Amino acid sequence: MIAMLAGIVEQRGTDSLVLDVNGVGYLVFASARTLGRVPAPGEPLRLLIETHVREDHIHLYGFADEAERSWFRLLTTVQGVGARLGLAILSVLAPDALATAILAQDKAALTRADGVGPKLATRIASELKDKVGGIALGPAAASVGAPEGAAAVDAVSALVNLGYSRSDAFGAVTQAAKRLGDAAKIDTLIRVGLQELSR
Repeated sequence: MIAMLAGIVEQRGTDSLVLDVNGVGYLVFASARTLGRVPAPGEPLRLLIETHVREDHIHLYGFADEAERSWFRLLTTVQGVGARLGLAILSVLAPDALATAILAQDKAALTRADGVGPKLATRIASELKDKVGGIALGPAAASVGAPEGAAAVDAVSALVNLGYSRSDAFGAVTQAAKRLGDAAKIDTLIRVGLQELSR
């Protein structure tokens, strides 16, 4: 199995690139996030690779970092999420944002990806909620944990009702709860959460 490729960028498309490794051109599919970090043709590039071998094809999927590759592996364990759909999700949500969306059960954030409807978003959020901590996360997502207690849940709901996205509200209340402690009351969590959102 191919786990990493280092070579020269031959060409870049909308959903893939060709990487020249010692005279052999490898077609590598990638998310928009990874493709946005690919240098111009003729420049060197190193990508982490996930190899999918099927009866009728071998496809290579490339990632700029381990967090994105770990999320790809995790997303493709969900029924209905294939490799292309996994890349589509990673194209609209960076690993940290994806972790927050799943912990917050923010299905609307997941449906921003082409091909992800409400039912699939619900399945992804529910199946992966308990698995988020087991993969490589960036510094922002690694510090995110679900706020506990009825006050925190109600504070998230209040911020959502004020027009903030569920992911943003979840992140703000999580930070507020860390600063204030477990005994914080809902009005204090909302006030400090609003301060977090205004930063």
